[in-house]
Amino acid sequence: MADNALLIEYATEISESVSDQVLSAERAITAADIAGVAEVVPAFVNLLVIFDPLLVEHAAVKTSVKAALAGTSDNVARGVEHLVQVCYDESLGVDLAPVAALCSMSIEAVIASHMAGDYRVCMYGFAPGYAYMSGVAEALQVPRKTGAVRGVAAGSVIIAGPQCLITTLEMPTGWSILGRSPTRVLQDDPNLPVLFDLGDRVRFEQIDIDTYHRLESRP
Repeated sequence: MADNALLIEYATEISESVSDQVLSAERAITAADIAGVAEVVPAFVNLLVIFDPLLVEHAAVKTSVKAALAGTSDNVARGVEHLVQVCYDESLGVDLAPVAALCSMSIEAVIASHMAGDYRVCMYGFAPGYAYMSGVAEALQVPRKTGAVRGVAAGSVIIAGPQCLITTLEMPTGWSILGRSPTRVLQDDPNLPVLFDLGDRVRFEQIDIDTYHRLESRP
């Protein structure tokens, strides 16, 4: 990948079995405590191993990584399940109607389909606390927009293809906005900075807009 990194690729498409391989590899390499390795970064279908080239050579890291992965199991223990409340009011879920039109569904069916998804936290990336989840139902999978929308509020529940996440900052996005959640993924705790661990499951529960505003106003 570079003079200070190597990339382990498992597939080109997102699936739970591939995520199991990636997370299993991440844990095996971390446990091996390979000299010079600074960070192991899992993604949906691959794993980045970053090391200090002044301490260890690329070939030596590759050999050590292969040894760490030998005989590892792809079975990853089921993570903790988190219940995340979402308000799907159209004032917050501004893309409910466009997504419904793209999927030939009613808005109610889009909401039901989103809540019925089997979501799993597979990686963090792009921005602090952005937990990328797999599990969007096939019938609800829509492409990214042709351009990003600015000023998307923190807490927005957004989808693109098979992926879903809850934004943690006000930022632009080209993903479709289905609603907003009062759940805070970024935690004010240096020992536990994010709510989800990799491999955790997420289940979405609908709340009305009054409940959302009441929960969002909590200190």
